[in-house]
Amino acid sequence: MKSRILYLNTHRLSAYAWQQGRLLPEGDFDNDEAGLQQFSDYLAAHRQDRFALLANVAEEGHAHETIPFLRGADRQTLISRKIGQHFQGTALATAVSLGYEKTQRKNEKLLLAALTNPAHFEPWLQRLASAEIALSGIYSLAQLGGPLLRKLGLGTARCLLLSMQDHSVRSSYLANGQVYFSRMTPLADSSIAGIAGTFAAESAKLQQYLIGQRLIGREEALPVYIVAHPHTLPAIENACPDRGQLAFHIIDSHTAASRLGLHALPDDNRSDTLFMHLLAIATPSQQFAGEVHRHHFRLAQLRHGLIAAGLVALLGSLLYSAKQIYDAHALRDDARSLSASAAELDRRYQAAASTLPQLDIDSETLRLLTSRHAELSRQQRRPDAAFSLVGQTLERMPNVVLEGIEWKNQIQFSPGNTGETGEITTLRGSINLPQAEPRRVLAIFDDFIDSLRLAAGVTVNVRQRPFDIESGSTLRGGDGGEEAAKPRQFALEIVRRPTP
Repeated sequence: MKSRILYLNTHRLSAYAWQQGRLLPEGDFDNDEAGLQQFSDYLAAHRQDRFALLANVAEEGHAHETIPFLRGADRQTLISRKIGQHFQGTALATAVSLGYEKTQRKNEKLLLAALTNPAHFEPWLQRLASAEIALSGIYSLAQLGGPLLRKLGLGTARCLLLSMQDHSVRSSYLANGQVYFSRMTPLADSSIAGIAGTFAAESAKLQQYLIGQRLIGREEALPVYIVAHPHTLPAIENACPDRGQLAFHIIDSHTAASRLGLHALPDDNRSDTLFMHLLAIATPSQQFAGEVHRHHFRLAQLRHGLIAAGLVALLGSLLYSAKQIYDAHALRDDARSLSASAAELDRRYQAAASTLPQLDIDSETLRLLTSRHAELSRQQRRPDAAFSLVGQTLERMPNVVLEGIEWKNQIQFSPGNTGETGEITTLRGSINLPQAEPRRVLAIFDDFIDSLRLAAGVTVNVRQRPFDIESGSTLRGGDGGEEAAKPRQFALEIVRRPTP
């Protein structure tokens, strides 16, 4: 999308293309049916470009207002009402905030500006709307006075700026870079002397007007900046000597064009190209067109925003794809390196295995055997703990005589097919208690069993008691001296499971 500038004066419209500091003229169109038709044909050939309209017309009004401190829609509604009161009948208006009063109410000071002859713009705006042209805004020549002085490093608190364009002189009063008042005066004499005289006369008239409006003091010094071609500088300096409170400063238009970056220097005193170039590089934030006139510009902004978002998403996806490709390439390199390492290890294993004695079993059977051996090794136990338990119990019970002991490690399988390991210790012994009653013998035997059961994870199963006690028999003592003197045999099975 290219940027193009339309320059509208009192009798015609001119079109320019702006490319890298150059203004390329593309046509002049008169304000008649033939000119408007030519303008429509020109727009049809550049429908995809963005346009800005710069107006230099006499019908431009300025007004100052003070409104209460407001925000949002309320402020905008009040500003629209004030504009309607001052500039009724035109939609080409704007408001510039001049700051807030340093009072308790904090009122806001506004500069209201409007192009008061909308009929002069309507034929051109209709053609722009019919061609669906993206119109970024409508600007006046007076708006660009402040940016021009700032770019040239000449901004002052209060000053006058005079320039020539379209056989007229534009006179503007600026304060802190913001235009407060501007008017256009036709040139009756276009000679160098006539232009110089007009600059001098307009400066004096504008000073008197500002004093009358109490915008400046009668004794206040007022700098006057005049933009002029180098060939006319001597004549203007002679016609505009410092007098009274006016101090004249001549701005060489060629020097100004160079500092602004304009490659094509002005051919005469007209400053049209300077202001158009300034519009392209320092566009004011306020403009006169309403949202109706800028509808297609908003659509173009939305379209370009979507395109930009799509490009960002595409760039992100490309970067992500590049990273994935890089990661995949790195993984392939790692896989090749690992494959080469595995092949080398396999070769070394085969070389080492070839030096070992060959077994008559295959590798799968060998793997099962080694796994089984490892499992059996984990299950292997020693009888130390079981024998220590029995020995400690026998030390406390001297009447219990151990005659035989058998220990074995055994795996028992539960119904859930879960293997449980356990130690089984079988004891055979007797109760050596001469002339003792059977009840006394059985009591010692029960104490011995209870002592064994005190250990954690121990279960005691009785295989043989010292006396056979049946449900239908009676236990009696005194059956005979010899019978009572005999040791009473018993047999126990101690099952011990390892504690976790």
